[in-house]
Amino acid sequence: MRKAALQQLEVLKGHGDIMRESAGTENQDKILPTNEEAERFLADNPDIESVDFLIPDINGVMRGKWGPTEALNKACYPGINMPLSIFGLDIWGREVESTGIHIETGDTDGYCRAIPGRINLAPWAPRPSAQVLMSMYTETGEPCTYDPRNVLQGIVDRFTAKGLRPVTAFELEFYLVDPAVFQRSGRMGKDLGPGPEQQQMYSLSELRGQSDLFAEIRAAAVAQGLPIDTIIKEAAPGQFEVNLKHRDDAMAAADDTVLLRRLISESAHKHGLRATFMAKPFLEWPGNGMHVHASVLDKDGSNIFAGEAGDLRLQHAAAGLLETLKDTLLLYIPGFNGYRRLQPGSYAPTRIAWGRNNRSVVVRVPASDDKARRLEHRMSGADANPYFVLAGVLGGMLEGLENEKLPPPPVEGNAYKVALPQLSDDMDDAIEDFEQSDFIGRLFGTELRHIFAEIKREELKAFDNEITPLERSTYL
Repeated sequence: MRKAALQQLEVLKGHGDIMRESAGTENQDKILPTNEEAERFLADNPDIESVDFLIPDINGVMRGKWGPTEALNKACYPGINMPLSIFGLDIWGREVESTGIHIETGDTDGYCRAIPGRINLAPWAPRPSAQVLMSMYTETGEPCTYDPRNVLQGIVDRFTAKGLRPVTAFELEFYLVDPAVFQRSGRMGKDLGPGPEQQQMYSLSELRGQSDLFAEIRAAAVAQGLPIDTIIKEAAPGQFEVNLKHRDDAMAAADDTVLLRRLISESAHKHGLRATFMAKPFLEWPGNGMHVHASVLDKDGSNIFAGEAGDLRLQHAAAGLLETLKDTLLLYIPGFNGYRRLQPGSYAPTRIAWGRNNRSVVVRVPASDDKARRLEHRMSGADANPYFVLAGVLGGMLEGLENEKLPPPPVEGNAYKVALPQLSDDMDDAIEDFEQSDFIGRLFGTELRHIFAEIKREELKAFDNEITPLERSTYL
């Protein structure tokens, strides 16, 4: 047993630094009664004045309530009442009646319950505050099938049934902008990036320019147990990337990511800035991506992609990702703006391709030693729902592992110039592919497939019905 645990740790080390508590503290939290966790947190933090109760909706947008500290125990059990129809809201928080889960059901309540280990401080708040990440349950105590977190749990359970455990990590890109300037003119704002002739990719001096903010982000991540790894200056002025460490708990990895987005946004707000995860905020600059690294451990803690036989399994997983890409594209690019990101030469994939050590493809095998062999999925925009993204990635990998098909030959060089099937940059096509997909039906269930498609269709309709300022200035 000890040998297997040590072997597993070596595999994870090969992927880069990990949050070492993942094999200890997390599991300890999971066996404690959650009410005990709440009482312990309040005893350790007696000055807490309020609590933010957080539930990510179908778009990954944080909804919820503010409450007094005495409500924290209730959040653990029986739960904080919230309508199940919270998962029938569009990106603007409006009810989409065609989902069928609003007033026609009586708009019934469910119970949002605290996720073990996710009661944390909110260091950016002006007064001592806490936050708790929650998941939705029905009135009868069953996990709500509309909750994206429970979709991901279903995929993780399928891996577990096979004696397998995914190891995953997210990379998250964002721009820092002046909120008033950005909303008024679509520009970044004064002193938030050098001129267009200075991209300053990987620049340490650009990081130094925001050193106070990044120091606060790191400190807040420590306070919340979020396993931040590196922070780098990205490919455009004012663009940065925060990487999370690899987790051998896929649910924790997705939880980390929704909480990291909130942490970055709140910390930037405290500094008078806005952190935008918008997929394509500037036409002339690269978009914001959310890349996923994934490998799989067997019951002995060994990477199933290691060795010659492992490389064959890795190719099967890559084939599954490519085969299901059209079906899952709406999960990775869920918003109208995100399809602007799919441009040749932009480092956002446009063709259904994979390759080794090649950043122009959708599915990349990063350079690594044998034990750390993994796939990097480069499709998602930074504004996508991490639970849905990871469900799509792990679901596609599992499909490939089960079917044992080989992918086409890996692409060498510039994938944008290779004659391979091209992804549509039309959101309407992505909705149709998603809604008609048997794979999504098996992954999501037909009801949630319908709900998500209807929400996206209503959002697309809103953009189609909008007359742009350019149209007015041109045809006035």
